[in-house]
Amino acid sequence: MASDFIAPDGHPRCLWCGGAAEFLPYHDQEWGFPVADDQRLFEKICLESFQSGLSWRTILNKRENFRAAFHHFDFNQVSGFDEEDVQRLLQDAGIIRHRGKIEATINNARCAQEMVVQEGSLAAFFWRYEPDSASLPAPQTQTTSPESIALAKDLKKRGWKFFGPTTAFAFMQAMGLINDHSLNCVTRERVEQARQQFQRPT
Repeated sequence: MASDFIAPDGHPRCLWCGGAAEFLPYHDQEWGFPVADDQRLFEKICLESFQSGLSWRTILNKRENFRAAFHHFDFNQVSGFDEEDVQRLLQDAGIIRHRGKIEATINNARCAQEMVVQEGSLAAFFWRYEPDSASLPAPQTQTTSPESIALAKDLKKRGWKFFGPTTAFAFMQAMGLINDHSLNCVTRERVEQARQQFQRPT
């Protein structure tokens, strides 16, 4: 069970956001707030995939470099990347230079285009996996869920790569499909209000 971090303003936050100075603004302004924008959803999928085996701090510190390298994760542009682009990215010290993850991002951009054709939007697809909040265990006590396992399996079937159940769960936490802020965290209530006002995509 997660305890709390007392931030410089004297209010409690989720324990993890005390790990580095850059975590606090990310935690307070982004993590857990519901997202329906396809480009932001695709960015998060890609960054979570790049994070595999690394710390989120590493990715967060390189996020602007990733955005520059991948056209702000516009999947319609990334889908057109070729071997020349792969070689360019492998030389880019500002990102994670991992061929498999770079190629997976390009592959997933093409899968994202297909999903938009089939489902109308990425948001419409992903928000189908929002669990019933009444059925959730205590915040931050799990790293996968039945929904994240099902989501990862569905994406794999659709050809997506580097996106397993743990990555899917981290994605769901960050994009607001669940409110996993600790019970005492001052941001939890703000996220809950945002989720109540959020128009679920269909």
